[in-house]
Amino acid sequence: MRLGIDIGGTNISLGLLDKGQVVRFITVPSFKENSTMEQTLEYLSSQIREIITPDTEMIGIGVPSVVDINKGIVYETQNIPSWKEVHLKEYLEDRFGIPTAINNDANCYAMGVYGGFPEENRPKDLVVITLGTGVGIGIVHDGELFCGANCGAGELCALPYGDSVLEDYCSKKFFSTYGWDSIEAAKAAESKNPAALRLFEEFGKHMGALLCAVMLAYDPSHITLVGGIAHNYPFFHKPMEEYIRENFPYTNSFEKLTIGTATDASIPVLGATLLNTNTTLHNETDLD
Repeated sequence: MRLGIDIGGTNISLGLLDKGQVVRFITVPSFKENSTMEQTLEYLSSQIREIITPDTEMIGIGVPSVVDINKGIVYETQNIPSWKEVHLKEYLEDRFGIPTAINNDANCYAMGVYGGFPEENRPKDLVVITLGTGVGIGIVHDGELFCGANCGAGELCALPYGDSVLEDYCSKKFFSTYGWDSIEAAKAAESKNPAALRLFEEFGKHMGALLCAVMLAYDPSHITLVGGIAHNYPFFHKPMEEYIRENFPYTNSFEKLTIGTATDASIPVLGATLLNTNTTLHNETDLD
């Protein structure tokens, strides 16, 4: 058994997998905003105890943050104010005695999406974009995650854009700026509400700008959108594609690009179980 965990700004998802198949899946509210680091770690541990089994052989966790993936240290986690520097791998391995891997949540999504392709059709260059409370980007090249020196290779959403940064225009923050919740906006758009439809049209243009940046930076063959807002793809894909056609300088590259969505809630926990734990617990040493 392998335990995958996705720590989001709104919810925490935990999935127990056996040979890549989900055997148990739970979702619980994420940490309270004013929680101390100690309180968040105890809460996370209590949720793990609810689902873990004696034959669990690894724990993989995705967090919305920059991560030292070798040491399992989490830095400056978005939406969790108390997580400035958390030695998460060390903490959990001490608690549970199980090899643990920590990585950026978008990277876990990317591995989950990649693992969902039939083996013979897996893309050589895949970029996965998470659209939710924030925005994250995971990159898979030749079946391996590309993380960069500080696990920040996909942080394009911090680029200046408009009067802020790309993330503020391509996440739930965009909708809240106009007094909408993204879920409410989707329901209104389904009912042909003109204001909601205009909002998604504007959102699509911003997504077009994001995808232009992604294509220029990584030149992928496939881009997959995941996360809550990906469910609303029918409302924004046309203005997104129109923006790209009008602004992306390499038409042939865009025409060869495959853009899709993946909305299964288990994707990030599947990806987390595919992380490399380096198998050795943090407090074990090799003796010559």
